[in-house]
Amino acid sequence: QVHLVETGGGSVQPGGSLTLSCVTSGVPFGTASMAWFRQPPGLQREVVAAIYTGSRSTYYADSVKGRFTLSQDNAKNTVHLHMNALKPSDTAMYYCATEVDGMGTFAAWNFRPPKTQDLRYWGQGTQVTVSS
Repeated sequence: QVHLVETGGGSVQPGGSLTLSCVTSGVPFGTASMAWFRQPPGLQREVVAAIYTGSRSTYYADSVKGRFTLSQDNAKNTVHLHMNALKPSDTAMYYCATEVDGMGTFAAWNFRPPKTQDLRYWGQGTQVTVSS
C-alpha cells in the first residue's frame, strides 16, 4: 500500500530557506515518478518540481528554477524539496505525489508540464508561509 507523508513546512521570512520531505512507503524507488505540487489560497494546484527515481532526471517549473532543488534518499525512501530564496508568492500548501509505474509518466513530462491527473497517490500536504 502506497503512503506519502510530507514534513518540513512552516513560516519563513522572504529570502529564507526550507526543506520539505516526502517520506514514502510502498513506493518503488527506481521505477516511480514523484512530484511536488502546491496550491496557493483560492488558486488551482500547480506543479513545482518532479523527479524520476530511476534516472533521477528532474523537472522544475519556471517559477522555481534556480531556487528549488530536488533530491532523493533511496535508503530512507524519501524525496526532499530544498527551497531557497523564498518569496511571498511561494506561500501555499505543498503536496507530494507519485505514480509508481513512472517511467512513461516522466517521459511525457519532457513535452508538457506534469498534471495532477498524472499521479495516482497523494499526501495530505504541508503548509509553507513566506511573510515578513
